[in-house]
Amino acid sequence: MSSTHTPSLVGLVIAGGYSTRFGEADKAVADLAGTPMIRRVVDRLALLTDSVVVNCREDQHEAIRGALEGCTPEIRFAFDPVDDQGPVAGIRTGLEALEREYAAVVACDMPFVDPALFEVLLERAREHDTSADAAGADAALVKLEDGWYQTTQALYRTDAMAHACGDALAVDDGRILSALERLEYVTVNGDTLERAGIDETSFESIDTREALEAAADRLE
Repeated sequence: MSSTHTPSLVGLVIAGGYSTRFGEADKAVADLAGTPMIRRVVDRLALLTDSVVVNCREDQHEAIRGALEGCTPEIRFAFDPVDDQGPVAGIRTGLEALEREYAAVVACDMPFVDPALFEVLLERAREHDTSADAAGADAALVKLEDGWYQTTQALYRTDAMAHACGDALAVDDGRILSALERLEYVTVNGDTLERAGIDETSFESIDTREALEAAADRLE
């Protein structure tokens, strides 16, 4: 894993969903082998950046703040103005609180995120020739062999993606891909990830109790 901070990069953790598949408890602070799940995400982002914003609901603030106490990065919060509007709204709210050029966006239920992924994505974004005023692509993300885009573990230009999310929500389209289609974006494939030593574990999503128990068994 990398241990070099990138000045233009900030972390954004999306945690405002109601975790309906997880049950009544908030999966963001669920215990995963002795560590809250969101803490695992932030600790990995700490290898990339000294600043992380957490997007969540106000009623989650106290528990998440406690889970992140003592973290290395500076932690700030961006609260959803309206609860449960989906990840597009959460990403927009979070990005609007950021000041750096690019955001490493990760869902709170992806505790095995590999920080090296964002180095690969940032390099890919930087090398892209663009007709826009800003150099580099507006987004960089993984496109899997089946055509699926990994949108909740991706790199987004903060201002461009925030505007794109707002435009998508304005027409009642809550798909992240709808926002993405309004941007100049680039992708990386499995071969690129393999060369960088990044495996599919990075994208594992812990969205059920069963998945949490399985992950804990591997860690203990």
